[in-house]
Amino acid sequence: MQLAAIIVTLSLTVVAVPLFVRAIAQIVRFVRIGQPVPAGTRTDDWKARTATLIREFLGHTRMNRWAVVGVAHWFVAIGFLTLPPTLATAYGQLFQADWVLPLLGGFLPYEIYVEFIGLATTLGIATLIVIRLLNLPSRAGRKSRFTGSKSWQAYFVEYVIFTIGLAILVLRGLEGALHGVDHYEAGYFASYPLVAAFSGLETGALQNLVYFWAMVKIGVSLIWMITVSLNTNMGVAWHRFLAFPNIWFKREAKGGTALGELQPMTSGGKPIDFETVFDEEGGEETQFGVSQVEHFSWKGILDFSTCTECGRCQSQCPAWNTGKPLSPKLLIMSLRDHAYAKAPYLLAGGGKNAEGEERAGAEQLADVPAGALAEAERPLVGTLEENGVIDPDVLWSCTTCGACVEQCPVDIEHVDHIVDMRRYQVMIESAFPSEAGTMLKNLEKKGNPWGLAKKQRLEWTKEVDFEVPIVGKTVEDLTDVDYLYWVGCAGALEDRAKKTTKAFAELLHIAGVKFAIMGGDEKCTGDSARRLGNEFLFQQLGEENVATLNAAFGEEDGDDTADGAGARRLPTSKKKIVATCPHCFNTIANEYPQLGGHYEVIHHTQLLQHLIDEGRLVPVTPVEGLITYHDPCYLGRHNTVYTPPREIIGRVPGLRNEEMHRHKERGFCCGAGGARMWMEERIGKRINNERVDEALSLDPDIVSTACPFCLVMLTDSVNGKKNEGQAKESVQVVDVAQLLLESVRTPAGPDDDGGTTAGTDAPEPDPAPEPAPTR
Repeated sequence: MQLAAIIVTLSLTVVAVPLFVRAIAQIVRFVRIGQPVPAGTRTDDWKARTATLIREFLGHTRMNRWAVVGVAHWFVAIGFLTLPPTLATAYGQLFQADWVLPLLGGFLPYEIYVEFIGLATTLGIATLIVIRLLNLPSRAGRKSRFTGSKSWQAYFVEYVIFTIGLAILVLRGLEGALHGVDHYEAGYFASYPLVAAFSGLETGALQNLVYFWAMVKIGVSLIWMITVSLNTNMGVAWHRFLAFPNIWFKREAKGGTALGELQPMTSGGKPIDFETVFDEEGGEETQFGVSQVEHFSWKGILDFSTCTECGRCQSQCPAWNTGKPLSPKLLIMSLRDHAYAKAPYLLAGGGKNAEGEERAGAEQLADVPAGALAEAERPLVGTLEENGVIDPDVLWSCTTCGACVEQCPVDIEHVDHIVDMRRYQVMIESAFPSEAGTMLKNLEKKGNPWGLAKKQRLEWTKEVDFEVPIVGKTVEDLTDVDYLYWVGCAGALEDRAKKTTKAFAELLHIAGVKFAIMGGDEKCTGDSARRLGNEFLFQQLGEENVATLNAAFGEEDGDDTADGAGARRLPTSKKKIVATCPHCFNTIANEYPQLGGHYEVIHHTQLLQHLIDEGRLVPVTPVEGLITYHDPCYLGRHNTVYTPPREIIGRVPGLRNEEMHRHKERGFCCGAGGARMWMEERIGKRINNERVDEALSLDPDIVSTACPFCLVMLTDSVNGKKNEGQAKESVQVVDVAQLLLESVRTPAGPDDDGGTTAGTDAPEPDPAPEPAPTR
């Protein structure tokens, strides 16, 4: 038995180790196929990055959002990293059955640790196996997060780990029997039942069992190494190694998710400035977006390689949950498999230059496998008939809600990759849903997606009974103003959203907050254009808005506080903007710094909560009914603002709040993000209907939100449900500002002139409040 075990294990070792080393080298070469990233963006603040990696791994901060799975996976991961000494012990036991590791062998703390982690790893992987079996696609269909995952790979990895864990425990039992352990000891607290069971065997039998189980432990480990070495795109295995660099190189050094701002479009690792790109040498070779897998950055290729196919992203995706073809998991898997299949062609010098000509000649490509050559011919985005890697319906189903990025345990940046592909489709191919073309034309010509005249941005101000200060008209600039209120296109031009605008403006008036608006000088922030993929239009709109804002804040020549030749320039802390639209809020706060605009931006719910806390707004009139709050994606997941809207609702007397099943970090999209507001849903169930069905299941009187896009989408769906008799007529969809105003207003009464007054308990103006800053 001993000789056979030695021959088997050494033979497998000779094969496995070189293959594994070669596979690591291949993966490194494959990742380096990707384009460079802007200098310093992935390697800044190495101390913070290292701390983030340690925190995310040891704390399993992302995995533990799903408690049972997270705890089970933690023990499996810790076992994988810390139990290799048991593999070394097994090698020694092939030659001497009672062999122990020098120094560690017999050291009680080490023995206890091996017992505990060995048992916990075995139980942990058994738990994960059961969870997978209970959620098989054959049972749950699309609702299974494992739908589309490569099942044989998952089963292989899981049963290998279970077998190795079992072998560790059996070997511990045999070790105890060989060493004459005849009573319970701490060093064998988990395996003692096996020690007792084996103690009656003769020494020769025990030795043969040790040889056999040592061979099993080593052999199974080496078979795993051989299998994963021959399948370098086997993310369910390789994520054990690749997750560490992928987390270390994540976008936010301090651990934040890749949400909020989109990254600038780059070519050759440098951001593209559309004002100068064609004036520079080599401008004609600039790559606009991603049209081939090698156009992704090396971090993108690393992302694809790291995907473990767990399906958390898929389970949370609003598109997938409403019958659309987009699954973030399947998209990343497709890109990974395509990249790895095409890699031999690219590494041989294949690929096309800006003129579409092959960079490598026939001689260089002569040894490239036929499969790699065939893969190179596939379009990155194309229909099934075109043999495309990513179907256009997949690409355009995304709402950029960020649920996938929020849930991914290994920090894959799905949204950035989707938008990069959209950029090429829009800017080079002009291939995008036709309805979005109208929106883009309106933005280009009128500065708003509805194509309305800029004077209409002021119509709402005529519907309130107080003067709304307008920069350049009733106030010269923002020097003596507490906040610039950025109304936004929807807030100024969409009838339902205008109700929020008027309510918020009246609340500011009641609270004595000095504010002003830009009026007709406002233009769309460019959020929808950018997320559709039109980076050029975003930059154009953004730069115009930044120039307008800087002028309004008095930022011209001179230093931050001195007059000089120009107007007084306000310090950044004084340049305060409040927005009712989370999309405007996110763009101005997080994306305009890319264009030179640096401002302190808050959402209206943050300011309203602070005004309540300061006693400048006092909700007194009860608003009766059951309310449920919908988290806007660009307020919640993208900017982590969850508490202020709920605090406001909680301060309004009479309201009874009940959360929907999917809320906060797991909130469900309304369907309007990612420029989907301007595109028709033709596949599956409408996302807003799915969300409203969840809300109506609570039988609420009020569905509230804090975003004009969400307000429109939810109202449309609720009205449709009312028409179909599926919702009671009394259900309202309102912004939290409308609720607050209804409660803050004092009953109207006659004034001295025979008119009426409202808000008569408003306090005298105080200095501007200081709510919490944005992320």
